[in-house]
Amino acid sequence: MGRKWNNIKEKKASKDANTSRIYAKFGREIYVAAKQGEPDPESNRALKVVLERAKTYSVPKHIIEKAIEKAKGGLDENYSELRYEGFGPSGSMVIVDALTNNVNRTASDVRAAFGKNGGNMGVSGSVSYMFDATAVIGFEGKSADEALEILLEADVDIRDVEEEDGAVIVYAEPDQFHNIQEAFRNAGIEEFTVAELTMLPQTEVQLSEADQALFEKMVDAIEDLEDVQQVYHNVDLGE
Repeated sequence: MGRKWNNIKEKKASKDANTSRIYAKFGREIYVAAKQGEPDPESNRALKVVLERAKTYSVPKHIIEKAIEKAKGGLDENYSELRYEGFGPSGSMVIVDALTNNVNRTASDVRAAFGKNGGNMGVSGSVSYMFDATAVIGFEGKSADEALEILLEADVDIRDVEEEDGAVIVYAEPDQFHNIQEAFRNAGIEEFTVAELTMLPQTEVQLSEADQALFEKMVDAIEDLEDVQQVYHNVDLGE
């Protein structure tokens, strides 16, 4: 799974370079999660997941508080959670998750971003069956064996534990996200380099230099859309 983690790191590094965009996306996601349940992460698991992810992207406290306060207020913005699936050059596959208050606009924008960059949007289920919903937790300071021992003692189910670039990476079912973090926190680990609920490809594809350039242009165009929250793909972007 190490190659998959490299792609997550690449995506995270890309987003880190566009802080205003990532902060805006987290603000919307925090608002929606808080609006759907209690605006308290201790009683709202979806909100807690978003806030844990936000920490790894260094989202400022005032942006988090503003989104939660907005959810507490009288303003009622209704957002729909949408998933689009499509194809890029040479068999590459893409999943796009969006939050939108205008479904027609978002569908049109996503379709255009695919079509203008060598891709095409598919029907629901045409791509997602080749991906696995996965919790990914990463931290530094312990070995994979030490991390595995902590998880076994806490009776937490996982798929895999690896060491890569000085970090321990844990892969598990999404419903184990909180259990993994709790087990590590009980062992004195407080800082996580990654805390994601993601879609990992079952297999990756390598593209020619020309196709990869086109693919990256397509993904950039999709990620630039205001309503898009996450983009997942099966392309091996290399080191």
